Amino acid sequence: MFGLSALDLARVQFAFTMSAHILFPAITIGMASYLAVLELCWLRTGRQVYVDLYHFWLKFFAVCFGMGVVSGIVMAYQIGTNWSYLSEFAGSVMGPLLAYEVLTAFFLEAGFLGVMLFGWNRVGPGLHVVATCMVAVGTLISATWILGANSWMQTPQGYAIEGGRMVPVDWLAIIFNPSFPYRLVHMVLAAYLTTALIVGAAGAWHLLRRRDNPAVRKMLSMAMWMILLVAPIQAVVGDFHGLNTLAHQPAKLAAMEGHWENKPGHAIPLLLFGIPDMEEERTKFAVGIPVLGSIILTHSLDGQIPALKDFARADRPNSLIVFWSFRLMVGLGSLMIVLGAWSLWLRRGKRIFSTRPFLRFALYMGPAGLLAILAGWVTTEVGRQPWTVYGVLRTADAVSPHGAVSLALTLVLFVVTYFFVFGAGAIYLLRLIRKGPQHVDLHRAPQGGPGEERTPSRPMSAADVPNDDSEEEHPTRS
Repeated sequence: MFGLSALDLARVQFAFTMSAHILFPAITIGMASYLAVLELCWLRTGRQVYVDLYHFWLKFFAVCFGMGVVSGIVMAYQIGTNWSYLSEFAGSVMGPLLAYEVLTAFFLEAGFLGVMLFGWNRVGPGLHVVATCMVAVGTLISATWILGANSWMQTPQGYAIEGGRMVPVDWLAIIFNPSFPYRLVHMVLAAYLTTALIVGAAGAWHLLRRRDNPAVRKMLSMAMWMILLVAPIQAVVGDFHGLNTLAHQPAKLAAMEGHWENKPGHAIPLLLFGIPDMEEERTKFAVGIPVLGSIILTHSLDGQIPALKDFARADRPNSLIVFWSFRLMVGLGSLMIVLGAWSLWLRRGKRIFSTRPFLRFALYMGPAGLLAILAGWVTTEVGRQPWTVYGVLRTADAVSPHGAVSLALTLVLFVVTYFFVFGAGAIYLLRLIRKGPQHVDLHRAPQGGPGEERTPSRPMSAADVPNDDSEEEHPTRS
């Protein structure tokens, strides 16, 4: 298929399915915490606006959670089918880490999810907020174990090789490997930013269409506060993460910077633009800022980092991909900081809800968090190549002995299936956002029957949206 080998097709298939999967857990991590905040604010203030927003975004969360579970099952099977030697060689370490995620996180989420989705007006407010908080905690625990496993593959430690297989000798060293803290914080903050950008874009969309009510204003305001506070913190965490990468994966950092060779006594420029050429071993059309690379990468005026030519050709990541995926991530992060700062400036004149250029910018930034996560994942995983377990197991040695034809066929089936299944889910989510927050009657008794609260008759009944595309306006609520 297009001249790709079985190894290439296995990597493309994993990249495709992983890219589709990673977005949904990121949304649910941020959305679960947002829902917990909304319900706690309602209990504290008693304001109707928090109830309306809670029920509105609960529907969005339910759909994303379901799609995340479905896409996650595919990932588990794919590791066993396409990367069987990875399972055989490192399964004694990775298997328990993934099992701990199921036992401590997924069971916790599943146990309280039903109460969270269907328990309103059936349990007391205190128990319901506990259920929401437990689901939020479960998503964070899940992120901890998954990031622990991935980080161990990036910076492995706490193991021994016996009989041609990796065996754990120190679980604390395995879990708390050198890159784990930075990756975990970076990913959780990315999830929060992703949720804030989606919520903010939804609020901006309704305001641009003159649907101005307290619920819409509140969700835009809360989203902008989150972006204002978290985006700069994410930049700082990213800097620490970069220093950690320099210490443990220098080839990845060299590829990210398009840096090919060191000149003794010369500081490193920060390349803003360029086209790394892996064959010619140089970055074409390079445009950079002198010395700034040393300042950012080493926190000194004349510091240097290892260059790509310091590594054998077989050990170099694809600099062209990593160089641009990293810049896409950083560029989107910079725009998030600009968005947060702009919102703060507009608050001074109370113009945040009426300045249309700002609202359009917030709307266009809606998918920025998702794109930044994908760009960051590409930077991390492609930058790790040619290793599956960094420095221990090469990707070429981890793949199953499948033929290119079978991998090409399954890849096509995955693409077609994902297009219809998750495409339909994405359309449904956009329809949810289009409808907007609705007034929730706190005193209405639960009703029975098909599609009603007591008897959910279809999987999507938690997201109760009419089948028509009505854009009926709703009166302003207090």
